[in-house]
Amino acid sequence: MITSLSIKNYALIEKLSIDFSKGFSIITGETGAGKSIILGALGLVLGKRADLSSLKNKEEKCVIEAQFEISKYNLKAFFEANDLDYEEETIIRREILPSGKSRAFINDSPVNLQELQDLSLFLIDIHSQQQTQELSDEGVQFKIIDAIAQNSEIIDSYQKLLKLYKSDKSKLNALLKKQSDAGKEQEYNTFLLSELVTAKLKSGEQEELEADFEMLNNVEIIKESIDKSLVIANEEQFGVFHNLNEIKASLQKIAAFSPEYQGLFDRITSVTIEFDDVSKELQNASEKLLNDPEKLELTNQKLQLIHNLQKKHQVITVDELLQIQSNLENSVLELGNIEEEITVLSKSIEQKTEELNVLSVKIHHNRQEAIPVLSKQLISILETLGMPNVRFKMELTASETYFQNGKDELQFLFSANKGTDFGLLKKVASGGEMSRIMLAVKAILAQYSKLPTLIFDEIDTGVSGEIAVRMGEIMKEMSAKMQIFAITHLPQIAAKGDSHFKVFKSTTNDDTQSELKLLAQDERVIEIAQMLSGAVVSDSALNHAKALLN
Repeated sequence: MITSLSIKNYALIEKLSIDFSKGFSIITGETGAGKSIILGALGLVLGKRADLSSLKNKEEKCVIEAQFEISKYNLKAFFEANDLDYEEETIIRREILPSGKSRAFINDSPVNLQELQDLSLFLIDIHSQQQTQELSDEGVQFKIIDAIAQNSEIIDSYQKLLKLYKSDKSKLNALLKKQSDAGKEQEYNTFLLSELVTAKLKSGEQEELEADFEMLNNVEIIKESIDKSLVIANEEQFGVFHNLNEIKASLQKIAAFSPEYQGLFDRITSVTIEFDDVSKELQNASEKLLNDPEKLELTNQKLQLIHNLQKKHQVITVDELLQIQSNLENSVLELGNIEEEITVLSKSIEQKTEELNVLSVKIHHNRQEAIPVLSKQLISILETLGMPNVRFKMELTASETYFQNGKDELQFLFSANKGTDFGLLKKVASGGEMSRIMLAVKAILAQYSKLPTLIFDEIDTGVSGEIAVRMGEIMKEMSAKMQIFAITHLPQIAAKGDSHFKVFKSTTNDDTQSELKLLAQDERVIEIAQMLSGAVVSDSALNHAKALLN
């Protein structure tokens, strides 16, 4: 439960600090006094978005801090899951800086708004008039029935499984589309791949083929040049070999006379050996040279094939063609794998469908058992709230659609008077009836909920007299199990509270501020008397106020 609230520099509040107790607390005040400001500040602590308009003094930061006693509400797992320090007296702080930036802290650990909102779901339910209208929403109606049916764990399992089911369905649809699109291109891709595979391409092959082509295409010129070189080298009397040997013999005669001549002799010897090696290689090359028109033609054909493939695929190297071949192979292989993936996913979806159906049947069965219980309890409470002939008809219809909370569709019908037909809540229930139905719902849910705190913001709209007294009694009964706050304009409800806070405005030096004060018993008598008779309090109003309080 919330034990204290501190507000600084927010809206019309300069500085405010107030402690709260368990039980039933009342908040009253004139229209415009600042009750909505208190709720707004509390909303910021619970994770609502803020802006600079929240600051009273635009030059200073706004700080809102709330302390909660949470030892009885099994929240350690939440704190561990979010890596937060668990404290039985947990403090949530929200700061809005003049720059417009906002910061949030749980027990002094920085958190984001989502974490704050997630924690707030376990701490406080602020019931506004808007929530009363939401009672006619099917999703809200299901939440009420599921709370009575204790469907929470089953629906949680169902939702996790549904998420996986939808993910599989999405993947399957994507694969089927991919299969359809790929199928249109499959024949052409297979043809392209076949061309490339048949070509038996190798990296570096083009350069080798081009070299072979040049040699085969010019074999006669090459052979003529080599043979001529061999003749020049090996002619008996005037060949290069003969002359080199002559030079070598002459230098050998003088080599011993000086290192210089010895060096020249060594060099001519080296040249002779090198030239001999060149001559031998020329001889080998000459012998290997053959005029092979057939090989030339095959080489030319392979080069032409490569050029055609390069042109077709708009590339300039064999390596790029090999990469395209690899991509096409993967594409064709992938298409084959798609069929297998589709089969696996289809089986997975079939299994999840069976599991979802089992869970949805359990949810449906629990709801069917809960509906009479809910209807009976609603009627019992509403009879005491001036609706003796109220009736409900809640019809579940199983559908084939997987909704977020099961496969049921719901008709939540209502009749307030004898002889009137059932109709949808939002169409046939008045504002006062909606307020009473919502209070009855909250009173029933309080028996099943572990929520520490519930705040009613003017749930008494459209009621008065004895009905208001009974509404106050119901909230008082609820406060035995949880902390209850009621913001009200009705003295009958205000008198039922264990503690009573008043919101009022004060003006100092042309500065208007909203303040919140815990009323003492005598102040409370006067406040309720004013609620009964207005600003001028009569003796009868005071006596009536005392009677209400007693």
